[in-house]
Amino acid sequence: MTQMILKIEGLKVEVEGNEILHGVDLEIGAGEIHAIMGPNGSGKSTLSAALMGYPKYEVTEGKVTFMGEDLLEMDPEDRAVLGLFLSFQYPKEIPGVNLVSFMRASYNAVRKAQAEAKNEEYEPISLFKFKKMVMDKMQLVGLPASFVDRATNEGFSGGEKKKSEILQMSMLEPTLAILDETDSGLDIDALRSICETINKVRREDQSLLMITHYQRILDYITPDHIHIMMDGKVVMSGGAELAQKLEEHGYDYVREQVGIKKPSSFKMVA
Repeated sequence: MTQMILKIEGLKVEVEGNEILHGVDLEIGAGEIHAIMGPNGSGKSTLSAALMGYPKYEVTEGKVTFMGEDLLEMDPEDRAVLGLFLSFQYPKEIPGVNLVSFMRASYNAVRKAQAEAKNEEYEPISLFKFKKMVMDKMQLVGLPASFVDRATNEGFSGGEKKKSEILQMSMLEPTLAILDETDSGLDIDALRSICETINKVRREDQSLLMITHYQRILDYITPDHIHIMMDGKVVMSGGAELAQKLEEHGYDYVREQVGIKKPSSFKMVA
């Protein structure tokens, strides 16, 4: 029987007084790959932000259990320590902070807290040893060694920023990695490269939650389950074949199946 990693029950979330999620239910088991798809404004990125504890997103109802713990009662840093990771859709540049220093600080903070939770001692990893670890991983994800001393994400291309996120994922080794629109802004070659990188660094027991608009990323990373979000809810779930139906018929297929009206079109007035 697959161990349950994440269980979301009736999750409702507001942003500045407006309810965005209207009762999301979702379960993810150990080692499973789940994809959440849906049109713009359906609540996909709101879900990822709420799971990570971004304060702008207020949970008004529902329950989220992660690794047997009440996720919603935890601060964001405690969620990371427990094994939750978010790869941002738009990674931020951090001028003046080189990549290896940023990652080492994150690595040591997470490892120290994990050790303390087990009443164990933790000796922070040295810069020399950590730099070697990072450079080995950089070769794996396809980032030049010179990037190790560059400011975090500063001057990186879109694809390089996404690879930087996956590099961080590979170093922190989370139990569940949320990939928020990793395919956003990438051409087909960059997308293929990023997906190959994810497949290289992902452990077999590591779960993924991929958030995407498009079916094309699923050509390279095959999900065990696909969920369609509309109007702040998961309205349909299925296997990999569901993505093919979306590719052929679009989201109108889902609307017809679940009885949701197509949004009204409008004309701009000059």
